[in-house]
Amino acid sequence: MLEFNKYDIKKIEDLKDFITVTFAIIDDIYHEIAPTNVSNRRNSDKAILSDSEIITISIVGELMTIDSENAWFNFVKRNFKDLFPCIGDRTRFNRTRRNLYLITKEIRKKLCLVSDFLDSNYRIVDSMPIPVCKFGRACFHKTFKPEAEYGRCPSKKETYYGFKLHVVSTFEGFITDFIVTPANVDDREAVWDLVDKYHSITVLGDKGYINKNLNPMLKNEKNINLLFMKRNNSKNPYPKWLRQMIFKIRIRIETSFSQLADQLNVNRVRAKSLWGFFTRIQTKILSHNLCYLINKILGKDIDIGHIKKLIFG
Repeated sequence: MLEFNKYDIKKIEDLKDFITVTFAIIDDIYHEIAPTNVSNRRNSDKAILSDSEIITISIVGELMTIDSENAWFNFVKRNFKDLFPCIGDRTRFNRTRRNLYLITKEIRKKLCLVSDFLDSNYRIVDSMPIPVCKFGRACFHKTFKPEAEYGRCPSKKETYYGFKLHVVSTFEGFITDFIVTPANVDDREAVWDLVDKYHSITVLGDKGYINKNLNPMLKNEKNINLLFMKRNNSKNPYPKWLRQMIFKIRIRIETSFSQLADQLNVNRVRAKSLWGFFTRIQTKILSHNLCYLINKILGKDIDIGHIKKLIFG
């Protein structure tokens, strides 16, 4: 059983330190969860890079805010020859990375399980848009048809073409679950898939989850309490202290969304296929959560959400 208290990390001095720490954690989880038909697949012993190295390079690339896979691959090839003496060619690297999608997904799940972020019975739910192109180019876009759809982003008051990322996080901002849907899927429909594995918890949502039937149904079927921000003209408003508490707590997920958008470029789609798109989204969420875990190992409980400092100091 993987135990993170065995990692004796005092300080991360530079990017190479971060890469080394990331590899150690990813490699340990990989060897625990990877089935033999993956880890011992044909010609795996002749591979230039191990699966753990490929996933590590992908994670660090996402955190470096470099959304071009080509640019990041060449950067690693030029600057980290001591860590990766022979990195091979970019086409093979990206193909193997996409093929490791399910392993990356299982690593993210394992990371959630072995951390103590899941101990709380409180969660935050929210969604964010992932446009796949500029709105004016939507009618010409073919890469993600027919999966992508037109949707509305209330916060930006604009229509976009693409997908929507639905997220469940802890109060600290650690993302425990997520799904990606077409942009036209209502938040209230997606919440059922998000909380499918949960029972007897309280979930905080924004005004997008207002529905007179949703809360009673969640309560009856899964004993889940959904507290959403009520409209200003609501006939039964929450007490002031409760409104302030919900608003203050929800700031945390807004911060996580800012990190996903600004540092991890989650809403800048550079993938050329649906499989590549889902692989990158999965890697971005794993990258975000891994930084939380490393901050926890470093004892930075107060600054646990400061993931940019791990990379850029």
